[in-house]
Amino acid sequence: MNISLVKAKLKDSEVIHKMQIESFSTLLNKYEDFETNPGNEPLEKIINRIKQPFTDYYIVNCDNISIGCIRIVKMDNKHYRISPIFILPEYQGRGVAQKVFNMVEEIYYYTKIWGLDTILQEEGNCYLYEKVGYKKTGETKVINDKLTLVFYEKDILI
Repeated sequence: MNISLVKAKLKDSEVIHKMQIESFSTLLNKYEDFETNPGNEPLEKIINRIKQPFTDYYIVNCDNISIGCIRIVKMDNKHYRISPIFILPEYQGRGVAQKVFNMVEEIYYYTKIWGLDTILQEEGNCYLYEKVGYKKTGETKVINDKLTLVFYEKDILI
């Protein structure tokens, strides 16, 4: 299984959108978080994000097949945020996301703090992020009676 990252361009917006909807649809149906779930975002939102000078999108490829995406948001003072990361359902559970995190940290080797958030009720997601070194910040945000976001950070010792 050969995993690679390809920096996305504007022409990749539709592919990213299609994968994002497929990757998040189960969570959207489960939690009904229509305002915040990436699976409910319009294509225009991805197009606008790709155009942002402080955002980098990467398409995740497995053996030259597009299977997911990760967005890096450059905050300030070497503090970057991942929002979102997703892998198509049929490729989940194979260690792909762990490899993607390692690859991104190599690309952005100068980053001191990484941040992200996920659904508190999704224990598998929380386990993954903690496994790759993220720690809960203590901050949470209630989205609805089914879903609470939990925030994570990872400090990089340079």
